[in-house]
Amino acid sequence: MQPMTSEVTLGLIADTHMPGSIPALWPEAIAFFEGCDAILHAGDLHTLEIVDTLSNLAPTYVALGNGDAGLDDPRLRETWTLDFTGLQVGMLHHCPSPLRKPESVVRKHLAARFTPLPNVVLFGHTHLESITKLGDLILVNPGSPTLPRNQSLQRGTLGKLTITPIGYTVALFQITESHVIAHPNIPPLFQPSTSLEISV
Repeated sequence: MQPMTSEVTLGLIADTHMPGSIPALWPEAIAFFEGCDAILHAGDLHTLEIVDTLSNLAPTYVALGNGDAGLDDPRLRETWTLDFTGLQVGMLHHCPSPLRKPESVVRKHLAARFTPLPNVVLFGHTHLESITKLGDLILVNPGSPTLPRNQSLQRGTLGKLTITPIGYTVALFQITESHVIAHPNIPPLFQPSTSLEISV
């Protein structure tokens, strides 16, 4: 469990596909992650360079993607379950999209990989950013910062998970040419601490 503080901020990212997409991550994205307590990358790196870049900003954890064969580094695992001030965050690369599959299919896939199920699950693979609430389970796909929605190279999306004494908030963001802005279509999701015993 992390040291007790008033707030914990986690940067969320997936599917960078570098350097095949771009040689280095957009500077606006790097600035967005400054000050984060940790960064979670949901896979499809292709090389370790982006992990090194993010690790210079904060401790970085990566779920191995289908494009990461042969990469060997202690920061990379098939799945992670991380505890941040009592909030259990799970991460893997591929998860059946809750936007396309029934809840039963999603839960069965996750139950085979996490025991017990975490409070929040971060995944990638589809390049389609989303925040979905399935009962007491929150699923987050931050999309791709380089190939959003599986389109051509352009500035895409990122996410943040902020934990405070009153609960936690998951939010998505759009990278622009000058800075990072709140996602224009997907609002943040706040989960109060009344449903989770968070002590921060």
